[in-house]
Amino acid sequence: MRAESQIEDNHFMLKKTGIALICATFLAGCTTDPYTGQQKVSNTTGGAAIGAAVGALGGLMVGGSSRAQRNAVLIGAGIGALGGGLIGNYMDRQEAELRAQLQGTGVSVTRNGDRIILNMPSNITFDTDQDQVKSQFYPTLNSVAIVLRKFDKTLVDVYGFTDSTGSASYNQALSQRRAASVASYLDSQGIDPRRFAVIGYGASQPIASNATPEGRAQNRRVEIQISPLRGA
Repeated sequence: MRAESQIEDNHFMLKKTGIALICATFLAGCTTDPYTGQQKVSNTTGGAAIGAAVGALGGLMVGGSSRAQRNAVLIGAGIGALGGGLIGNYMDRQEAELRAQLQGTGVSVTRNGDRIILNMPSNITFDTDQDQVKSQFYPTLNSVAIVLRKFDKTLVDVYGFTDSTGSASYNQALSQRRAASVASYLDSQGIDPRRFAVIGYGASQPIASNATPEGRAQNRRVEIQISPLRGA
């Protein structure tokens, strides 16, 4: 599990196609459960095109919102925070709906305390070396958006990862663009952009060996971490 202080440091803001996304580059420890092989997807409305796709990171500005700042902004906007006694049940119900929506999609759903982690392998999300979400993956992201809209008392951190093939700078930039592309699509489906942080880790967080094709495939991924909007 990534330390919250790391999420709050060294952020950069990306403003593209009407969405303000938070991007960061830093190293952190990470472990992720292997994919579950869940079965049978619940069909949802076909995906709408993002419009101007996130093909390159432009308009970067130093600054951005930390987790605490996002929390404060959302509460100030009238989105009620969760009290300590309500968080567990709220996240339990959200987890159950995500598991139901994402069965058979290739996306795993894991729970780490009060946080829910969605693991999206790049082979179903992006073409090789590309940062545009595959149109075939739109229905899966639509399913994620359905749940995120319903359970809006959460923050949404989108992490991008690559394997070790290529230079560190290339991998970091690609992972960041891919994370931003996923967040942009979710924004296009009505998710409040103030909930997002978008972080590229490059090849720094492998979950398998980069010495084998199978391991490299596992390392190329986007993760969405969903955490509760907490009161003071």
